[in-house]
Amino acid sequence: MDGETVVVAGAGLAGLVAARHLADAGADVTVFERRPEVGGRVRTQKRDGFTFDRGFQVLFTKYPAVRRELDLSALDVRYFAPGAVIARPGQRSTLSDPIRDPRATVASLQNDEVTTTDKLRTLALRQHVGSMTENEIFGSEDDSIRDYLREWGFSEDYIEHFVAPFYGGITLDRSLSTSKRVFEYTFKMLSEGSIGVPAGGMQAVPEQLAANARKAGARIVTESGVEHIDDNGDSATITTVEETVDADFVVVATDPKEARRLTDVNQIPTNARSCVTQSYRLPKGTKLETRKKLLLNAADDAPNTVVPMSEVAPEYAPDDAELVNATFLGTSALDRDASELAEMTRKTLESWYPDRMFDGLEPIHTDRIEFAQFDQPPGVHDALPTNREPGGRTYLAGDFTAWSSIQGAMQSGRNAAEAVRSDAE
Repeated sequence: MDGETVVVAGAGLAGLVAARHLADAGADVTVFERRPEVGGRVRTQKRDGFTFDRGFQVLFTKYPAVRRELDLSALDVRYFAPGAVIARPGQRSTLSDPIRDPRATVASLQNDEVTTTDKLRTLALRQHVGSMTENEIFGSEDDSIRDYLREWGFSEDYIEHFVAPFYGGITLDRSLSTSKRVFEYTFKMLSEGSIGVPAGGMQAVPEQLAANARKAGARIVTESGVEHIDDNGDSATITTVEETVDADFVVVATDPKEARRLTDVNQIPTNARSCVTQSYRLPKGTKLETRKKLLLNAADDAPNTVVPMSEVAPEYAPDDAELVNATFLGTSALDRDASELAEMTRKTLESWYPDRMFDGLEPIHTDRIEFAQFDQPPGVHDALPTNREPGGRTYLAGDFTAWSSIQGAMQSGRNAAEAVRSDAE
């Protein structure tokens, strides 16, 4: 691709991966990003010694694209312990993976929230998904997560008290109406690897990708979004907020709604899953005693999960405080006042820890995320657009060509770059 020009619209994960691989292939690559910073939906703010990721986001370290595109050692990842703490008023119990977290074996075996039969079925399911590839999982017959687990014979209590809040956090869908393919693949990744956050916050991920793209020769222009693309089949003219440029190829790697506007590809999914993540300051030494595990709300979704962020990543809080966050699911949470959300979290924590008071819980940051993921009902992946869907010299890169995840975004960027390279030959 020596000398051929490529414009990438959007500096999220997909766009940055595409830019790096295209630059590595010898293309003259320019990335235009509307925001002042790279990252798309993966962003971080820092204030008063605290680190606030945009929503509760984690890295699945076993994702193939994560291992291929990122230097995890350089990211200095802080890891969660496997499993979770199932919480309800007056009761907390640990459920973990005895293979990867042997310290929690006794507590998991004694967990009366989950039957022995459900625990054995979980091990069988782990073996089942472990034998499948990503392509096999996403090419399989589809169903909802709830119906899939029922077919496996899991009890309703297990589905409601553990899977619903745990996968509610992953898919933002506590009803478990999401595609079982997402469940199978993420369950496989959780069984084989870990989840964690970079010590410097999740934005360290796109910043490393951007550094890699620049090192390969790509130019990244921020605060200059793409407004229009005119593709005549032989080349493309790209209009940004500041200039008009010609390119041999263009890769659209914006958010789904903007990608649909720029390309007129109606297969791009725009139905959203929403959430609100609120962060709290607690006095130093206020431990939730989870041993770096998530707290799952087995009773209801207000909030769905509570996460001891500074216990997992001490760098996320100043020396005199602890950082905890809580995630509320659905559009109804978007309109709730921050003080109301904080009171819901305080009351929930006090019900889980009846011998303690949480008067010191101080809300310090609230992220209201209308489009956190695209909705993924059963069968949705079969109708997603391909990287070449726009035709001509325009290509797509984004998780909306694969599945809603960091893996889907990064892999789509690589796939888009390979499509451009192939068509340029």
